[in-house]
Amino acid sequence: MKIKIIQVLTFFFLVNISSVVKAQTSLFGTIVSDGLIRDYKIYVPALYDGSVPVSLVFNFHGYGSNFIEQEQYGDFRAIADTANFILVHPNGTPDNFGTLAWNTFGNSTTNDVGFIANLIDSLKQVYNIDTTAIYSTGMSNGGFMSYELACQLSERIAAVASVTGSIATSYLAACNSQHPMPVMQIHGTIDGTVPYAGNILFQPIESVINYWVQINNCDTNAIFNAIPDVVTTDNCTAEHYVYPNGDNGVEVEFYKIIGGGHSWPGAPVNLNTTNMDFQANQEIWRFFRKYRLSGNIFTSIQKSALNTSNFKLFPNPSQQQFVIEFASIESRIISITNALGQLVKRENCTHQRIELDINEKGLYFITVQDKKGSTAQKLMIY
Repeated sequence: MKIKIIQVLTFFFLVNISSVVKAQTSLFGTIVSDGLIRDYKIYVPALYDGSVPVSLVFNFHGYGSNFIEQEQYGDFRAIADTANFILVHPNGTPDNFGTLAWNTFGNSTTNDVGFIANLIDSLKQVYNIDTTAIYSTGMSNGGFMSYELACQLSERIAAVASVTGSIATSYLAACNSQHPMPVMQIHGTIDGTVPYAGNILFQPIESVINYWVQINNCDTNAIFNAIPDVVTTDNCTAEHYVYPNGDNGVEVEFYKIIGGGHSWPGAPVNLNTTNMDFQANQEIWRFFRKYRLSGNIFTSIQKSALNTSNFKLFPNPSQQQFVIEFASIESRIISITNALGQLVKRENCTHQRIELDINEKGLYFITVQDKKGSTAQKLMIY
């Protein structure tokens, strides 16, 4: 399908991106998809200069909400500023009831999956996007939409996270993810809009978790991590479960909000009993950043499809200075991120050996990108 781009940008911006995008940039844009004019909002961090491919994160609004409200409610902009990824908030269309929505439970005939596929294509024409690192998250109906992309556009989506969303029972049979799909679910046990136990339309949340655990061949016994009840006045607590060792090193993570309602943990406003013991946006990015289409780039599990032996990293652990050594000479991009996913350093390397240093103690992830893809190793600075 030929797509006409009608983005609200100046001609100068289109022909000379590098000279314009020097500070945080927030723009409204539109494309034509399936004969409909579809709109979205894009946030480009100040770190972006177009010289290297960056991740792309979709953040979908809930039923009856819109892209402006979701940008503020489930706000990733500060994280994008430090981790250097492009953030996109698409807008839904009126469904059969006239409510702004995503077509995820038979409430519409709009081809929203096609819209996102076309939007990715149009964004690639303007921005330097790492097409192996495209992620989707969203609130409520936006969580449903993220699962729909995991099922129907998996060849382009590396990982998804659903906050208060589920999967419609009528849609589950058609789910056809083409690769092991990393999934994070965040849900309250007293959610009155998308019930934790499910209903005649929606799958129970634990059934959704079990579905992805089985599809990904993860361990069925979860690792339990206690979440400290640091805000005792929010009237709810949180539990964290991790199902590890899936194919390609993928995991399924579940944040169960005991006594939590239909809300985004850590949101700037407390709606429907919001958990304040953790920030959903921070945990979602921590989860996303581990994955590419090929799987977990930080895994040491033998199931992983990644080959981390194509470069040597030593000494490890290290005191500030360390060496990266390659088997051949070619152009590579070396990225260093900390345990929070913040970009610490990026280097272009055209040699067989490079010496680098990190001044602060901690755990770091060294990612090397060449023409064959990306590989990563962990580094401890002490």
